[in-house]
Order: sequence, then C-alpha cells, then structure tokens
Amino acid sequence: MIEPLYEEWLKHTRTDSELHEELLSVKGDAKAVEDRFYRELSFGTGGLRGVLGAGTNRMNVYSVGKATFGLAAYLLKQAGEKKSVAIAYDSRIKSREFAFTIAEIFSSKGIEAYIFDELTPTPVLSYAVRKLKTTAGIVITASHNPKEYNGYKVYNSKGCQITDEAAADITAEIARFGYFETYEKDESLIHVLNDEIKNAFLSEIYSLSLFPDCGDYAPKVVYTPLNGTGNKPVREILAKLGVKTLSVVPEQEAPDGSFATCPYPNPEEKAALSLALALAKEKNAELVLATDPDADRVGIAVRGENGEYRLFNGNETGVLLEKYILERRQEKGTLPPSPVVVKTIVTTDMATDIAKTYGAAVKEVLTGFKYIGEAIDALADERSYIMGLEESYGYLVGRHARDKDAVSAAMMIVEMAAYYRSQGKSLIDALEELYEAYGYYTTSLFSKTYKGKSGKEEMDAVLAGIRREPWKKLLGRPVLAFKDYLQGIEGLPKSDVLSFRGEGFRVIVRPSGTEPKLKVYFQVKEKTAEDSQAFVSALVASVAEMV
Repeated sequence: MIEPLYEEWLKHTRTDSELHEELLSVKGDAKAVEDRFYRELSFGTGGLRGVLGAGTNRMNVYSVGKATFGLAAYLLKQAGEKKSVAIAYDSRIKSREFAFTIAEIFSSKGIEAYIFDELTPTPVLSYAVRKLKTTAGIVITASHNPKEYNGYKVYNSKGCQITDEAAADITAEIARFGYFETYEKDESLIHVLNDEIKNAFLSEIYSLSLFPDCGDYAPKVVYTPLNGTGNKPVREILAKLGVKTLSVVPEQEAPDGSFATCPYPNPEEKAALSLALALAKEKNAELVLATDPDADRVGIAVRGENGEYRLFNGNETGVLLEKYILERRQEKGTLPPSPVVVKTIVTTDMATDIAKTYGAAVKEVLTGFKYIGEAIDALADERSYIMGLEESYGYLVGRHARDKDAVSAAMMIVEMAAYYRSQGKSLIDALEELYEAYGYYTTSLFSKTYKGKSGKEEMDAVLAGIRREPWKKLLGRPVLAFKDYLQGIEGLPKSDVLSFRGEGFRVIVRPSGTEPKLKVYFQVKEKTAEDSQAFVSALVASVAEMV
C-alpha cells in the first residue's frame, strides 16, 4: 500500500527538486517512507497542520492543493451565488508559496480570492473575513510550533474557525480529489490587498482603549515578534497609544521562518523570551512583550522591585486583563447590563470568581478559541461580551474578530500597566492583590510527546485506560467529580477530554489538537502561595508517572 504511493509521488515530483530529492534520500528506508505515507494529514476544525516535507503525512504544496480543491467544492455547494475567500500567511517556510497557490486554485474554480501582499497576523485575517464579507478565510500558519511545521487554518463567513460539522463535510469533499490535480488560474479573480484592511483593523482596536493617550504613564517596553507577523501592527498600535520608549529585539524583528534564535517560537516558553529579557535588563525596561509568529498569542514579563523579571503565565495575564476591563468599564459606566466573560474549561477558575464580583456571567467552552468565537455569536446580544480568555496565552478583548488577538491584547496590557502605574502600582502588585482577594490559584501544564504511528497508538491507549478506570484519588485526596466530555455533556460538543475535581484541585487530560501530545492541565487553590506551589508540583509529579 505504501510503496505504490511512494512511487507515485516520486514520479509526480520530478519537477519539484526539493521534494523529489527528499523522497530519493529515503529510498530503501522503510521506516522513513512509512512515516511520510502511513496516513494523510487529518483535516479538522483547525484545518491541516504537520511537518513540512514530501508525502501524504506532510505539509507540502500538494497536500495544500488537495485540501483547497476540497474546500472549493464545499464552498460552491453552499447557498449564495458569489463565493469569495480571504487569504493570509505568516513568516514560516513555504507560507507565501502555499498562500498564492491557494489563491490560484480558488480562482480556477470561479471563486474570488483576496490575498494580503505581505505576512499578516491571524486575527487580521479573521477581521478581514468579516470586513470583506467573504464566504471563508484561510491563514497559512503553524502558530507557535517549531520551524519544521506549517499549517492551513480555515475560517467561516463569521471569521470564526470552522465547526466540527463543517470540517467533516469539507473532509468528505477533500477525499474526492488527488494530490496532483491540475488547474488554470484566473488572474482576474485574484485581488492583492493593500494596507487598507490592516489600518481599519488597528483603528478598531484603538477604539477599545480604556486609557487612551496614556503615554505619560506608559512603561518602558521591550518587544519581540519572534520573527513573525506582529512586528508592524504591535509597534503601530503602541505608538498610537502613546508609548514613548519601545525597544524591539533586533535578532527577532525581521520575518524568519527558521526561527534561528528561538527554535520553539512560543511565548509560553521562557527560552523564547531569553533575548528579550536580556535586552530589557540592558534598557531597564519595566515590561516585556512577546507575540508568537502569527500574532494571536502574547506572553509578558514584568520587572520586580529587585530588578528581576517575573514571567506571567497565560492565566495570570488573562485574569489581570479581565479585572482591568471590568473595573474600568464599570468606572466609565460602559459595562453592559448582563456582561459575559467566555473562558475555556482548562482556564483558571479565578476568572469565574472575578466575574462574579462585577456581576458578570461566565460561559465555559471546550479548549480551542473557535468555541469562544462561537459563544460570542450565540449571545442574545453580542454587546454583552466583555472578553474571551484561554490559559495558552490567547485573549480577545473586542468583537472585531472571532479568534484570539495578540495585537489588541498587547495594547490592553500596556495601557493596563500604565493605569496601575498612575496609581503607584506595578502589574506584579495588581496580580498579588488578586491572589489575596481570591485565593492562591496555581496552574501547571504537563505534556508528553508521542512520535510516529506507534506513538499515536500509545497515546490513544493511555487515554482509553484512564477512561476505562478513572482515577479515584490523587495524592490521597478523593476525586469528587469525574467528567468524560466524550459523552457530550453540559451542552458542549463531544470531545476527547477527561476532567477530575477534588477539594482544592482540578486535573484535565486531553490530546493536543495540533501536535502528537498528551496534555494534562493542573489547577490547585490553597491559602498560601507556598502551599499552592508545593501541592501543584507534587500533583504534576504524581500524574506524570501515571501517563
């Protein structure tokens, strides 16, 4: 089965020297060939994502083409006569090539394609779909994954990532096409976008500010776009806000898909911020910002009184933003009658506690920002939406998009720092006040990577085993509530997620939707920071041995 596939690809890639040479290099290596062909990249609500290279289990111009032919067929079956798509891409290897190939294929099917002329953040693509009223949107990105990866994310006409139902229908259409389809592009249907959409995006973001023209109190900022798409828009919005001292990490300023100075360009990882932290010390900056390559996640570090920098995790930044926005809007009299905060089930429960203080409801959704986007559209009045947050450094503080947005979050973080600075406080002070008011919530994430076909089978077996015999106790504390979201509970879609709650702890287990990883999310709450940290450390060590 695999050998004929290999020979077919060898034949059809003769004019594609890079992929052809890769295939020749593994000739006779059964394991290497199997890894490239034992399956096709799966198309889900997040589209496609995989390692770049040759084969059906790789991201390449042929797997991208096959997906696009299927998506085009799906769109042409939808209601409405005129079909169109918006297309964006990040700084990753092959991103621009994939994006323009996609535009050409859509044009060959009579579908208008609006494509950005330069690398563009994911939230701008979501905004563009809504602004241009296109039928769908696509962004070529693998977000914060290592350089070896790329991806293909699909958005519906609301600018939200596609639903499970739509993904299944698109998958069925993709199956009808081969990897080496031919087409004739129609240049008249390909429209290259200038800065008009991006400028409108930034204007709408600035309108969200709750402390505009805060330059007199703005902190000194060091920023790194991690060689991605955030460089221009983040700098522009901070300049508009009035930030006077902004230094950008020079080695990570220009687009670079090899991510030479940050092999894992993820603002969740301290290593990715190492150059930014060094520059911050040199510049005596008070705040460090880092956005991932497609600028939908943002991480921060704050200088303490001792001159050292404290890295905030995604939950900490999220609850600070939530409290700031609720408090400021209450002060300004712009808080809606029935405010709503949307968070994922793995995000800290402190967000729920804070929301109650301001009379806000909390809507919990499955992991994945598309569910937050869907929750906004499901509100009786979307003006009641305050913000959406997830523990993995993703936030949406406005209704301009339907995906997480690091550009607007960066603006709000800086103005929040300025606001507290005007009161003689730092972000660290503000965070400690939250812990004192709501309890010492401590969160942690344990991940285990499984590689190749056998790794996937092992991961599935681990999950099946836990589901078959759910844990009854963790560190001697009884599990008081066990939930299996695969059963379709609490009005949420079925999902391969297991949840365990006990006195002072919560543990959630799920496979990653974008990488071959098993993820375990921990939350504990104790009376002191020391007790909370000790408990979560022991809990992580205990569960790690069981998975």
